[in-house]
Amino acid sequence: MNATLPSPSAAMAGESLKPEWLRLPAPGSRCRFTGLSRSTLNELTIPGPANAGTPPVKSVVLRKRGALRGIRLISYDSLMGYLNELA
Repeated sequence: MNATLPSPSAAMAGESLKPEWLRLPAPGSRCRFTGLSRSTLNELTIPGPANAGTPPVKSVVLRKRGALRGIRLISYDSLMGYLNELA
């Protein structure tokens, strides 16, 4: 008995095209969803003086064990919620 999986495009047809997580844009470029720069997104997600140590936007860092660098992923819903509060 073979089960047929729906194609990715068919599965997404009923859902909106918003991502769950955003990756930081490359240096010198802007986020394609918000137009914010990489440095602005870092200020919103990393604890520091720009946000009094409490970042207003949720993010996670994926890194291998023992690695110094990783990939920062930003919660799309958290970012949009924060931006909507500013409006």
